This record gives sequence, structure tokens and C-alpha cells, in this order.
Amino acid sequence: MKTRKQLNEKKWASFLVLALVIGGGLMACQDKAINDLSPEDSKVYITNYDRTANFSQYKTFSLPDSVVIESNDGYRPSLGSLESRFVTNVANAMTGRGFQRASAGQAADLGVAVIRVTNLYTGVGVDPYSYYGSYWGGGLGGFGGYYPYYPSYYTYQVSDEYWRVQIVDLKNRTTTGTGSNPQPLNVLYDATIRGSDITDVQGVDTAITAIFNQSPYLRATE
Repeated sequence: MKTRKQLNEKKWASFLVLALVIGGGLMACQDKAINDLSPEDSKVYITNYDRTANFSQYKTFSLPDSVVIESNDGYRPSLGSLESRFVTNVANAMTGRGFQRASAGQAADLGVAVIRVTNLYTGVGVDPYSYYGSYWGGGLGGFGGYYPYYPSYYTYQVSDEYWRVQIVDLKNRTTTGTGSNPQPLNVLYDATIRGSDITDVQGVDTAITAIFNQSPYLRATE
């Protein structure tokens, strides 16, 4: 006859096997789900705005014909086919919300910028196994004092690439800053597009539609 202890052990063993089977199935499903994601499904759209802003007070906006490329060493304008599509779609979305685009050189209530961020970061890490080097010394039956060399540090690079649309307040900007110390403009709206890189006009159309759908408050009339 089996004792209570043996029955309990058998019961817990069954639970453990069941948990492992379920866990393995979930992991398999999770891996498959990630692998099956299309470039569009991997996109993440993050929108934020100034909760105190009343967008109905703004009527016009200024949007350059080029995209700003932001990188580690500064900023530069760029205008390729995809970038032109970004500018056109943002302009159309803004006019569709009741804002009027100002001509170049004219005053505007809002400043709109399309930015492509391409930053590359270099860092230094510590090798946690570097102290193993002395293990192969001659005193421990190793290779006569010769052992593989493991540096105690290493360098690595991380790239950060995404698109951003920013809207700043030109109508209510302060004029106290002068010369090389101008007052920063108040950012009223910020949208970030992360995930796989956008490589065609369809991706541009989908991204701009998505961020404006997430921003119903962004309109010239209440």
C-alpha cells in the first residue's frame, strides 16, 4: 500500500509535469507569435501632448519642405522620396484638422517638424570572466603559466533609429531670449514612431494615419 507521502509526491510530480508542458507550449506560442509579426505589426506609436494646450486657438502652421536628420553630431536637413512623403502626409493631416499651412517666410501659430533620429552610442562593458585567467596558472596543474588572455573590458555599439513629429508653439513664444541664448519653444505635441524601419510609402501612410488617429484633440476647431 502506498503511503500518504508517496501519494503526495506522485501528485506534485504530476503537477510539475503538467506545468512544464503548459509552460513549454506557451513559450512556443510566444516565440512563434514574435516570429510571425510583420514589419507593420511591430510598429509602436507613442503620442503625447500638453494637457493645458487649447489647440483651437491656433489657426496656421509652418512646416518646412525637408526632414530634420538628428544624429549624434547634430542636425541636418534631408529630402528623399520617403521624407517628402512624410512631409506631404503630415501637411495633409494638419489641413484635414482645420489648420492652414503658412507659406515660407510667413508667420504661423504652430511650428511642425518631421524628424528622423539616427543615433549611435558606444559604451564600455566589464568582462565578468576576466578573473578566470589565473586558473590556468602553473601552480594549479595548468599549462605551465600560459593561459588564454581575456581583457577585463570590451566596447559595444547600440543604434537608436526612429521617426518623430513635433509641434511647437510659435504664437505664444517668449521674446526675452537673445543672441546665443534664445528661449526654448514650448512643445505642444510629440509623436514617436518606433519598431522596424519604414522603407516604403505605404509604411509612411500607415504611420501618419496611426498617430493622427491617436490624436483626436489635435484640431483647429473644438
